[in-house]
Amino acid sequence: MFSLVKSCLGRPSVRRIRLILACVSITANAICAGGVFCFPLMSPTLVSHLKLTQPQLTTIALAGMAGQYPVAALVGKVIDYYGPWACSLIAAGMLSTGFGLFAHEIAKTSDDILSSRASSYHRLTLYFFICALGTVSSYFSSIFAASKNFPNYIGIATGISTALFGLSPTFLTTIATRYFSRPDMSLDITHFLQFLAYLCGFVHIFGAFTMHVLPPADQCTSSGREADPEDQPEPNERTSLLPNKTNSTATADVIPMGDECLRSQSAIDVLKDINFWVLAFIVFVILGSCEMIISNIGTIVLSLPAERSPTATINGIPSGVVTSAQVKTISLANTISRLVVGTLADFVSPVGSHHPSHGVFRKHLVSRIAFLTFSSSVLVCTYLWMVVGIRSQGAISALSIGAGVAYGCTFTLLPSLVSAVWGIHNLGRNYGVLTYAPFLGTPVFSYLYAFVAAGHAPADGGVCTGVRCWRTTFEVSGFVAMVALIATLWLWKAWRGKV
Repeated sequence: MFSLVKSCLGRPSVRRIRLILACVSITANAICAGGVFCFPLMSPTLVSHLKLTQPQLTTIALAGMAGQYPVAALVGKVIDYYGPWACSLIAAGMLSTGFGLFAHEIAKTSDDILSSRASSYHRLTLYFFICALGTVSSYFSSIFAASKNFPNYIGIATGISTALFGLSPTFLTTIATRYFSRPDMSLDITHFLQFLAYLCGFVHIFGAFTMHVLPPADQCTSSGREADPEDQPEPNERTSLLPNKTNSTATADVIPMGDECLRSQSAIDVLKDINFWVLAFIVFVILGSCEMIISNIGTIVLSLPAERSPTATINGIPSGVVTSAQVKTISLANTISRLVVGTLADFVSPVGSHHPSHGVFRKHLVSRIAFLTFSSSVLVCTYLWMVVGIRSQGAISALSIGAGVAYGCTFTLLPSLVSAVWGIHNLGRNYGVLTYAPFLGTPVFSYLYAFVAAGHAPADGGVCTGVRCWRTTFEVSGFVAMVALIATLWLWKAWRGKV
């Protein structure tokens, strides 16, 4: 595979074909990798079939959501060193194994158990954590294959690839409800998870063969071989006295950088920057609280009464369908915000990528921090609405839209922001380090929700009902989101003219 990467690439038609195949893999990886975000569809079955409690459901959901982050820096380093294809191969093994084992555990559990089994609960948590490792590997492979193949339009490239990832829950939820729903509208969770195992394995193995970062077209000759330094024209009076130095051992998947200061910057150097910690706090709040909502939207829906019926329906529609609709709403809001923000940021807030041939070539109109300010403002308004406005299932879409918009906007902005401030050469590592913030934030907000809900749950078990189940959670989240909003204004001033 390594020799294939070093072979030409240079013939224009061959390069175009390889770039098209890479784009196909980016699309396929991104849109098939969101299985862990379909957990709200699975939670009703896990409650009824395995008798899991709310804290147990939250723990399994966290294994899939927050479990993506512990290895993020390592995965980013693999991207920087080997290229996206390696992470796609890792994702194939992890996702197929995790979903397959999760399905097997559910299938072998009897329907007549009276309470949850600790051993089964622990295994499900482990299997969903394996799925999380596959998810982060898939996510990194797609966004960095896109951003490094199109460095002059890193916002658009990142926006489209992450938008497809954001669309993944909608795509997979549609498949689940159309092909894996029983007559009573419950999900055939076993067969759905088996389907995910096969689908993710095939798609990511294909990506392992096709997802490479190609060298710029001007580095290759039309004869079909890579340009040789010995082929340079004879020196004349216009020839530079200081020729460019390049790393002759660099592969196509690892792009050489021109900014030596940023290239040699260690992770410790990045951590010494106070602004990094301010950014990490903002990410902690926005992504952590949004992932709490994404993983618990199912039980939030169940806690609210329907508008016209005392039963578990809304206008005659089962609550399971309402939950499915909210998963799709979050996914669509997430997707649309990524597309809009990625494109808009490239044109109103262009930034250099610190690559000698990838400088700024459009007028800078507004700081990219403005998009983080927007995200935190959306969350402040959304959480205030949860406290004072939402009293029935019909109003819950406001929460789904607000969380989806803030989540998608923030995730789309981060790669280009990190690249602009700390360079593209170590982008995978630096971005991975930054994602430890939501790794901490997601469990903090999720367990806040879980224990507030458990404290108001019926004594005989079951799902908590009423606004009391989450009022305190959103009061606290709204206050912290306001602090994050103030922190974005700090960064806006600190990085004025830079991003």
